Amino acid sequence: MTSEEKVQHDHLQPLQKNLWNSYLASGRGAYELFESIDLDKNGTVSAEEVVFFLDSVNREGVRSDEFARLEELVSAHQELNTGDFLRWLAAATSNEPQEEKIQKDAYEKHSQTGKRRSSTIIMEEKVEQEYAWNENTMSQSLRRMQYAVRGEVVMKAESLRAEGREIVFTNVGNPHAVGQKPLSYYRQVLALCDLPAECGVDHPEVSRMFPADVIARAKEYRAAIGPAGTGSYSHSQGIKAFREHVADFIIERDGYPAFAGDIFLTNGASSGIQNVLMSLMSANTDAVMIPIPQYPIYSALITLLGGRQVGYELDESLGWAVTKEELERSLAEAKEQGLKVKALAIINPGNPTGQVLDKETLQAICHFCAENGIVLLADEVYQRNVYVKDKKFISAKKIACETEGCENLEL
Repeated sequence: MTSEEKVQHDHLQPLQKNLWNSYLASGRGAYELFESIDLDKNGTVSAEEVVFFLDSVNREGVRSDEFARLEELVSAHQELNTGDFLRWLAAATSNEPQEEKIQKDAYEKHSQTGKRRSSTIIMEEKVEQEYAWNENTMSQSLRRMQYAVRGEVVMKAESLRAEGREIVFTNVGNPHAVGQKPLSYYRQVLALCDLPAECGVDHPEVSRMFPADVIARAKEYRAAIGPAGTGSYSHSQGIKAFREHVADFIIERDGYPAFAGDIFLTNGASSGIQNVLMSLMSANTDAVMIPIPQYPIYSALITLLGGRQVGYELDESLGWAVTKEELERSLAEAKEQGLKVKALAIINPGNPTGQVLDKETLQAICHFCAENGIVLLADEVYQRNVYVKDKKFISAKKIACETEGCENLEL
């Protein structure tokens, strides 16, 4: 880089810093970032120029393995066009190692993907075509997103199974896929709710086909759903009677009031997590503290929705608990990077660690969030999956209601 280019770079540095922060958070601004590095406007940047820029932003958010790869390109005096730069940038700022072409090829060859039109074209007839919607013009936050439970390892495992290898899948909680029979009660109630009344609950032979408790519950639910049936849209928060049932469960569990109007029913826990994170992320520096190790839906959605991930380490020697000192260290580090931590997620019982947080640990977490104005996201979907005799699940709500100093905790 010439002295004139260095002066120009210094002039552009504040702009580049803003573009970098925007890209790290939202995946947006990559083209503008490329143009700010391409000082001679020839449509390419040298690997050396990219290293010079990254050093100016302290290599924040860049994977060390990808930076080492970039340095190899410097030694080879490599030039990068826009596509090369965006491809490297996506890999360098993802949470996990990313071999885009390998992953893409593996997905297209996967036995369950199915035939694609491109596979029917004879190789000699294939013409390299630039589509308007492509890897470079798509959402770069989606391109960077990693959701490991459905990623490269799983595809490899399924390929090995197709070859006749015996594989035990532990990537997701999917008991039916590994042989567990469905609970008939739920299926029967759902069937009677979905069937037209004359074919189900009002059929003269219904009592011969379904148990009495199933019929009674299905009638209760059909009355709550109303005459339009299960195929119609409900209230935005879900059917009121069902939310009242949830509130009753929480009251019985914790011993404190719960209200149907505060409850939202979602299409599984993942949708609920996405709704909450989507409403929280409003600026490039917004961040969420998540446990390490964690279930990867959090890191994936934070990346997709334009937030920043701040990890706090679970201590294996303490049974995968977390200390207040570790939470404070993680928060201080985030603040040093100019990030605003808006929420903290706990998974209790843990996934994938399986720990059950005790009262003292939960009190420390609740106090930490209350003191720092951080929203506590309590993922407690496994609350009934406790298999150690001396462990007992306690909800974050119960702890917050009983702990002095947590009166204003946002949970």
